Formats: sequence, structure tokens, C-alpha cells
Amino acid sequence: MDDTLEVFSGNFTQQEPISEAGIAAALAVLQSGRLHRYNISPGEIGEVAALEVDFATFTGARYCLAVASGGYALGCALRALGVGPGDRVLTNAFTLAPVPGAIAALGAEPVFVEVTEDLVIDLDDLADKATSAGAKVLMLSHMRGHLCDMDRLMEIAEAAGLQVIEDCAHTMGAAWRGTPSGRHGIIGCYSTQTYKHMNSGEGGLIVSDDPVAMARMILLSGSYMLFDRHRATPPPEVFEGLKYNTPNVSGRMDNLRAAILRPQIAELPEKIARWTALYRALEAGLSATPGLRVIPRPQEETFVGSSFQFLLPGWAAPRILSLVARCAARGVELKWFGAEEPVAFTSRHQSWRYAPAQHLPRTDHVLAGLLDLRLPLTFCEADAATIARILDQEVRRM
Repeated sequence: MDDTLEVFSGNFTQQEPISEAGIAAALAVLQSGRLHRYNISPGEIGEVAALEVDFATFTGARYCLAVASGGYALGCALRALGVGPGDRVLTNAFTLAPVPGAIAALGAEPVFVEVTEDLVIDLDDLADKATSAGAKVLMLSHMRGHLCDMDRLMEIAEAAGLQVIEDCAHTMGAAWRGTPSGRHGIIGCYSTQTYKHMNSGEGGLIVSDDPVAMARMILLSGSYMLFDRHRATPPPEVFEGLKYNTPNVSGRMDNLRAAILRPQIAELPEKIARWTALYRALEAGLSATPGLRVIPRPQEETFVGSSFQFLLPGWAAPRILSLVARCAARGVELKWFGAEEPVAFTSRHQSWRYAPAQHLPRTDHVLAGLLDLRLPLTFCEADAATIARILDQEVRRM
């Protein structure tokens, strides 16, 4: 490597510190000693219940439940819709392992739907499998923050009688034609893991307007008949027909994590604007790079640019590996979704051997040339421009 070449010194996994408001709220919980969500005084609204009210308001949902992780949220949603052993569940072929993992953990079978070159679910393949696969549920993954045409998707789902669970781990704060991500399907699931749009280390949020589905999820999460201590919840009579027949699969959020998260809801709009600026700076810097395809963003989509993807169509594996290594030597960390072996977060459907092997030629073609990088808010627009320059130079050298 030429010592005169520009090197980026930023850290792709370094998040911003928790705000002073979050730290103060967390300290108050620690000083109280009452970390469990149901350990509250009569009439008191605990931090978890308050978070659920605030997040329901943020998304426009009637009901909200805070849980231990985004992965738990997915499994809880599937259970609430009655998914069990032997059932087939449609989901994206391009996603992260917790999505098919949540399906397989219930003894159900993931049926993968192809991905397009715009990194969204292939709606033509979905239309076919919605009527041929024998599935009653679609777990839609808005992978890496890319929203498909949600109007058409819901038309397909409604025509086929599919119930839609939205995995919004990468789209908290995003929208399609003004409707927030997570609000098209019957249930929306979000993650608050460190690398997501709100950070509590681990955590998840579930929203729904369906009273029966939400009551089931509250019971599943381990409410111990204390569902009256929730606030963003269906009325008590909804629980009466469910409380004796719904198993406890404990996955509650605690007051400490909720206290850290609540101030972050108000901070989201400003953070989304900063992510968009970073994304657009990187996009602009790569728009003229030969052989590199930037993913187009539809006008109907309001996205959150917390990560960036691009395609290198037709590149052979050795060439891509060389590019990844050269960029790493200059401080730019790329993840490749085409590797034969899973690496960190970049596994693909062939790695998920708990699901039946499936023929997905279009997805395989897309993933073979797909690269990905994080855009933490510890970066500034000048950092994004530096990253773009390095990528552009190295692609041109290849």
C-alpha cells in the first residue's frame, strides 16, 4: 500500500454516548433499585410502561410492548399469530439470521422470497409464493433499511390472506408514502440493539392495532397477570379469554433499559436527518464510480441511512476479496454478502441449514456482488466524503 494514500481513521462500530437525559433517567432507576418492570408503587407508571406509551405515540399505533430483544419480538409476534411446528412462513431471502431463526425456533419452516437488485423483496416472486407455498404469515424484513412498494405488497398479502409481520430493525423512523414502517402489517417489530436507531445494548419494541394479538404478546412476554400495569394496552376484557391458555415465554424489558431509551425517541428526528446527510454524501461520492451500482431510493420512501450498500455486478469473488482487503488497509470496513462462509452479520440463506435448502438464483446473483458498511453518527459528512473517495479510488484500481 502506497504510504501517500489517504487513510480513514474512524471507527465503524463506535456509537455516540447516551445523552445526559438518558444517563440521568438510568441513574434514577438504579438508585431506586426497582429494575423489574412490574416492581412499581400503586398508581405509578414505570419506565417500561411509559416507554410503551411514548413509542406508540411516535408510531401512531394503538398498542406497544417493550421486550428483551428484537429477536424476541419476532418470535413473540409469530407465536401471537398462532405459528407453530410444521407451519410455513414466507420471508425475505436477503435478511439477517434472527429472522429465519425466529421462524425455525418455533419448529416452523422459512420459505424464502427472492430479492431484487434494489435490495427489496421481489413482489412477483412473493405473489407466486403467497398462493403456492401454503403459508399464512409473511415476516417481511426491511433489510438494511430498504422499503419495497408497501402498497403493492399489502395488496398481494390481502388477496392471499397473508398476515404481515414487519421486521423494522433497520427502519425505525422510516416511512412509505408517509406511513411509518411497522404500521402496514398487523404487527411491527423493532430492535434497540446497539447498532440500531435507538441504543439500549439489547432490546425490542412491538406495535400493533390488533387487541387480541397484542394481548397475547403481553401474556407471552411474562406479564404474570399484571397486565393492568401496562398503559399502551388493550382493555382488560381482551385478556380474559386468553390468560389461561397463553404460555409464559418470558422476555420483558427492564426499567433500566427503558429509561435509557425514552429520551432517544425525541432525539430520533435529528439523528435521522444526520444519517440522511451522511448517506447522501457517500452516495454523491460514488455516483460516478465505474462498475459500481448505488441502490436507488424511491421518492415514496422516507429512509434512515444508518448503513450503505452498493453492488459490483459481474465481479468475481477474488476481485471483491481484494477490494475488501485494500479498503480495510485504508481504514474502510466493508462487509461482503457473497462469501461462502458466514462472517459476522453477513450470513446468507445457504448458511441457515435449519431451513430447507432452496433454489434462489436471483438472490444469489445479487448477494454475489453486494457490499455493505455502517454509518455511525460518530461520523460527520466530511468522513463520509473521505470514505467515498477511498472506495472510488480502490474500485477504479481494480
